[in-house]
Amino acid sequence: MGNKKNYTVLVTGGAGYIGSHIVLNLCEHGHNVTVFDNLSTGHEINIDSRAEFKRGDILNKDQLEDIFSKPYNAVFHCAALKSVEDSMLDPGKYASVNVSGTINVLNQMMKNNISNMIFSSTAAVYGIPEYLPVDENHPLKPINFYGFTKLEIEKLLHWYSELKGLKYAVLRYFNAAGYDSAGRIVGLETKPENLLPIVMQTAMGTRNEIKIFGNDYNTSDGTGIRDYIHVTDLATAHIKAMEFIIEKNNNLCLNLATGVGYSVMDVINKAKEVTGKTIKYQFTDRRPGDTAELVALSKFSFDTINWRCENSDIQSILESMWNVYND
Repeated sequence: MGNKKNYTVLVTGGAGYIGSHIVLNLCEHGHNVTVFDNLSTGHEINIDSRAEFKRGDILNKDQLEDIFSKPYNAVFHCAALKSVEDSMLDPGKYASVNVSGTINVLNQMMKNNISNMIFSSTAAVYGIPEYLPVDENHPLKPINFYGFTKLEIEKLLHWYSELKGLKYAVLRYFNAAGYDSAGRIVGLETKPENLLPIVMQTAMGTRNEIKIFGNDYNTSDGTGIRDYIHVTDLATAHIKAMEFIIEKNNNLCLNLATGVGYSVMDVINKAKEVTGKTIKYQFTDRRPGDTAELVALSKFSFDTINWRCENSDIQSILESMWNVYND
């Protein structure tokens, strides 16, 4: 993959937290980027000025038709609803946006002879780990509807590949965190559900305390252990995955994780150091479906696309977040 070409790409959901970091990285690498986003959770301020922005929705076929009037080498598909809790309360909405929306994107790609998709999947496709660390061969048994929708999309990609010649990279994220270290992305996530943004809000004082779901797990301090990956490392993997599927004409399915786990209390204690703030918390009952520990192997990512985490130690993640939250 030595010959670096410039590609023309579309990023659905490119104003979102992860999407905007992918767009930034693509622009830094000299690619020609168009962002398509309905701004339901994303922020226009997060879109790199080098990218073209078109506001629109993947459920609106006319708007999709319009955005696909331009030729692309690849589509990064990040547009989705992602709340686990919300997906269990409103499965119809998640089926519509995540599954039907993806079908709309795929059909436009096929209609316009665009054969490369890089897809934002999730560790939620694995469900409760049967062994650790989780690798790409782990059984796929999602325990929430959000994870189910992402697994259904993975199956769709497989069939579009078999029947229509689609080439795809499925990237299964673990816990994405952090912000661009140069502070070029400043729009904060709306209604975050993940631990690290909630820790930041509590340090800032915009949230009173953190609810810790369970302190009786079989871990060193009783709180759950998770694998956190810096969003910049995620973005780097997306570009390497695009280069791989275009140049090798092969599909990919990769975990993106560090293989290192931090407990909830590890994160809170480190955040106190980084922010210099008191961070209040309260223990409450375990959540159904939560597991004691979830860490993953990304050896396959290293072997296939020569990707490794470079920014994903917890100190770097928290510092990059505090720089944005405390600005």
